[in-house]
Amino acid sequence: MLGLPKSTEFNKRIPKQKFYEHLSVTPAIKAAFAEQIKIIYWRNKLAATTLNLSPGELVTEIEVFELRLTSTALDENVLRLIDREIPYHILFLLGYDGKYQAAMGYKETAGSGKSAFKVDRYYCTEWCTEEELPLHLEGLTIDAVYENFIWQIAGGQLAGGENTTLKESVEQQKQRKQIEKQITALELKMKKEKQLNRKMELKAEMKKLKKALVNA
Repeated sequence: MLGLPKSTEFNKRIPKQKFYEHLSVTPAIKAAFAEQIKIIYWRNKLAATTLNLSPGELVTEIEVFELRLTSTALDENVLRLIDREIPYHILFLLGYDGKYQAAMGYKETAGSGKSAFKVDRYYCTEWCTEEELPLHLEGLTIDAVYENFIWQIAGGQLAGGENTTLKESVEQQKQRKQIEKQITALELKMKKEKQLNRKMELKAEMKKLKKALVNA
């Protein structure tokens, strides 16, 4: 898929239950696997051994998983469970009715081991044809390929200047999301507040937050 080199092809079907049969997971997660996913394929393995690239310092392999869905809806916890069970970075291709959506988790190291990661958050493209997916191999190391996949998938969700790192851009986005939540909470308070003085105080707080949002 995605025009990736034949040397990376794996094309192995994985039974859905492999991801949860030996784990203590909620009934909701099991139901999501059963009801939302038809088939899971392990399509590609992107690594220094399958590509003419240098090994990464943090990213040793990127696995490409195709998840054929029963609709465009998928519980994000399904992706988190798969990510938790596979000790590598994963590019998900979600397929439904001839359309695809690429999804990938921004992972950070969790602990001292190189293979110990936690997903901070997921980025997704819009639904489109496979040919329209904005994905291509870019970079001289597996680390760089992974970071470029995140940039490509996130698109306008991540902003940053020429010298802004991916980590910095993700942190900036998290700050913006937090400020937006605070603004929404203040707006609700202002609607309920009856005292004029308190409303003025909340309005001043709102002004500061909006200014911080512009600068974040």
